[in-house]
Amino acid sequence: MIDLKNKNIIVTGASGGIGNSIVKRLIENKANVLASGTKVDKLEILKSNFKDIKILKFDISQIDKIEEFIGNATDLFGGKLDCIVNNAGVNQDNLAIRMSLDEWKKVIDINLTATFLLSKFSIKKMLKNKSGKIINITSIVGHTGNLGQANYTASKAGIIAMSKSLAIEYAKKNINVNCISPGFIKTSMTEKIDEKFKEIIVSKIPSARLGEPEDIANAVVFLSSNQADYINGETLHVNGGMYMA
Repeated sequence: MIDLKNKNIIVTGASGGIGNSIVKRLIENKANVLASGTKVDKLEILKSNFKDIKILKFDISQIDKIEEFIGNATDLFGGKLDCIVNNAGVNQDNLAIRMSLDEWKKVIDINLTATFLLSKFSIKKMLKNKSGKIINITSIVGHTGNLGQANYTASKAGIIAMSKSLAIEYAKKNINVNCISPGFIKTSMTEKIDEKFKEIIVSKIPSARLGEPEDIANAVVFLSSNQADYINGETLHVNGGMYMA
């Protein structure tokens, strides 16, 4: 088991299926975790399940309050931030010719701009400690494109390129910036997919199954640990072989 003892880690989007699994696995590996999300009831469930967890309700669409959020979260850790997992995101699908500017902007603002600002203000805290790790959750469709998701795929591809730039800028400061790119994972989002379409998706996955949220959580645990100290600017693909970079 990887030991994350004394590592202070923020997880955004913690109230979702993948976020829940990330929080659980980090705590199992002894990390100090602050879970953030918009669904207070689900955050309270996390609090009841893990007595030492910290929770902080925050909607990352409030872009102008992200610096304050990072400051408050770091203060709850006593002033030291070791890692942030930028997991929160949204989708608002539509065919390109029908996609409104609002649909485009909402997804880009929340998925890409907010992730940049969360990373930026986290880096400012990490520079004081002369170390840190940023893990950005992207998506397989950020590499392949996808029908009806021009906004979502653009946001996820943007995260990948942005993360490489941040890695180059701060590697000498002992700050690592990496991405995890999930394939099709069993979540509330994939549960809504029509069964016939789901069968088509599975037929394209060499492992012949959808991934589990725990598969993403395991990758987060590794990249947040000291074992990943020499990995920087990379994307870890967790997709059962559906996309091989």
